[in-house]
Amino acid sequence: MKKWKQQKTHNWKKPSLIVFASLFSIILLLPTLIVVPFIQAGGVEKESISSEQTKKVALKEEDSSFSVKVFRTNTEKVETVPLEDYVKSVVASEMPVEFELEALKAQALAARTYIVNYLTLDEGGVEGGADVTDTVQHQVYKNEKELRAQWGADYSDNMSKITKAVAATKGEIVTYQDKPITPAFFSTSNGYTEDSENYWPNELPYLRSVASPWDKSSPKYLDQQIFTVAEVEQALGIQLDPSAPVVAEMKRTESKRVAEISLGGKKFSGREIREKLDLRSSDFELEQKNDHLIFTTKGFGHGIGMSQYGANGMAKEGKTYKEILQYYYQGAAINGIDQTAPQLASNNQ
Repeated sequence: MKKWKQQKTHNWKKPSLIVFASLFSIILLLPTLIVVPFIQAGGVEKESISSEQTKKVALKEEDSSFSVKVFRTNTEKVETVPLEDYVKSVVASEMPVEFELEALKAQALAARTYIVNYLTLDEGGVEGGADVTDTVQHQVYKNEKELRAQWGADYSDNMSKITKAVAATKGEIVTYQDKPITPAFFSTSNGYTEDSENYWPNELPYLRSVASPWDKSSPKYLDQQIFTVAEVEQALGIQLDPSAPVVAEMKRTESKRVAEISLGGKKFSGREIREKLDLRSSDFELEQKNDHLIFTTKGFGHGIGMSQYGANGMAKEGKTYKEILQYYYQGAAINGIDQTAPQLASNNQ
């Protein structure tokens, strides 16, 4: 009995040692199998997808055709920034970084086209000999220090994504009949963009109303603001008759925005009401409850040109930045600065 037990124990240990040795070998070999790249026929190493995706893109100073002088409103100093770095900062300041890459590329062209068009038209400088300000008067611009403060630990990843969008489109602008366009853009439409002459004085052939159904998913699509009757009277310089309907007459454009409205015996454009009351959009409904007026708006912005949330919706559906731009800017083309504005390119600072 004792001999049997000894033999049984001996036979059990032998296979265990073999299994253990096999497992130990696999453990040692597994990292090597994972790390060693796949070798294609002919002995050429194939680069892994993960390494390609994490590869950082950089912009060099020579990638910029010229520099932009930006007046900083907080410090009252002028920053001279290479064009493509300026575009990066504008995109970072004007469009949510979580948007699709193709939408960010479209925004990069809008930003680059704006400054090229502005300098080509020679609209005149601003304070301190600068070309533009850092506000919505021109384009919102935040420098690296400000963006680091805004994004914190996400700065590197966010700026890497934006740099990729700008680098992929460097030197490209939007043109119409070989001239830079006025690349109007805004946050969110009411479902349609607006013809330029319905909000601004000039009719521009590439700023035509188009459907933009993607905007309905925007968090800025609907808004409501409540004012007292006295607040509206003061803002508009009118006196409302408490015994009469608050709105005497209202006309709308084809894009459903208010073209004209009669309040307190006075006519206003939808733009005037929007700006005087600081509404999100000129597409609004007006309702009175006791001594309060309720304005319900659709969309956010003037509604002309490219809708940013619309651009992101198109990108999610697989549209490229060129398709996005040519949809919102009807009849437009994509060209290089060297072709369209050689005088700027030759003045590289």
